[in-house]
Amino acid sequence: MSGQTRREFLANTVSGAAAVSAGLEMADSSSLAKNKDIPRRLLGKTGEKVSAICLGGYHIGTQKDPSESIRIIDAAIDRGIDFLDNSDDYHAGESEIRMGKAIQGKRDKVFLMTKPHPRDKKGALKSLEESLRRLQTDHVDLWQFHEVVYETDPDWIFSPNGAVEAAYIAKKQGKVRYVGFTGHYRPEYHLKMLSKPYDWDTVQMPLNVFDFHYRSFQMQVLPILLERKIGVIGMKALASGYVAKSKVVTPIEALHYALNLPTSTVVTGCDTMEILNQAIQAATTFQPMTQSQVASILERVRPVALSGENEPFKSTTAYNNPQVAPPPYES
Repeated sequence: MSGQTRREFLANTVSGAAAVSAGLEMADSSSLAKNKDIPRRLLGKTGEKVSAICLGGYHIGTQKDPSESIRIIDAAIDRGIDFLDNSDDYHAGESEIRMGKAIQGKRDKVFLMTKPHPRDKKGALKSLEESLRRLQTDHVDLWQFHEVVYETDPDWIFSPNGAVEAAYIAKKQGKVRYVGFTGHYRPEYHLKMLSKPYDWDTVQMPLNVFDFHYRSFQMQVLPILLERKIGVIGMKALASGYVAKSKVVTPIEALHYALNLPTSTVVTGCDTMEILNQAIQAATTFQPMTQSQVASILERVRPVALSGENEPFKSTTAYNNPQVAPPPYES
């Protein structure tokens, strides 16, 4: 990392986050708390301003009653969360169906993202058409190749007739505005995607209080995204529930940590109104953390973070979907 020590990078990250926050023209934090406004941040070089909290798509498909899902989405939008996440495989498309119903009459108020799994052009384009139908819209604002969790994924996406060709077509057709990719497993797979010949608009990855100590996306990937002005989408800020299980930090502290990084937005799953209120509370009470505050929280979590057990989406394959690629791609 250009000769930087972990401590030096941490210091630079903290000061960089403060600078990014200033550059994003974020309102004074006391005003935010008083007015209950969700902060808005620039999405990298796109010029788009989006809510600092993004409503996760997986969790709004878990409710037994679809009307409850719609109620949560409506409440999120009404309270200022305009970045909405989804994927073609969340509950076999049910999350997209529910979100599509919720945004009718509000499409111009939201920044809509979904994510395809297919790695080939034909499959990705088919996935896009199905997503548009379920979301009841003619375009998505952000389309991200989902779950780059296998070493062969980048090569297949960029192979002849690979999914990246679908991105060029979809953008030309006006069905997709911006393109990125996601992954939760290995930072080196993100680096491999970033080495490919494509000008990414966004990248989504785990950024949480544990990540710094184990296979760190913050340490390995984040600096490149900032250098290239690629929109940083943080996810798994609560480490898929392991923040609460660890009992070392509170959910609000964990969300504040993720918001303190130079993230454009932080995706968080809200399966109840209570959890939605928690996310909004975190966003509206956030204040930039000092270097000593960051160092303190990282030292506090260190004993439970080093092994990766509290980030099973990185330390195990249990969170990886079945490999959708053919046998390892030969270049």
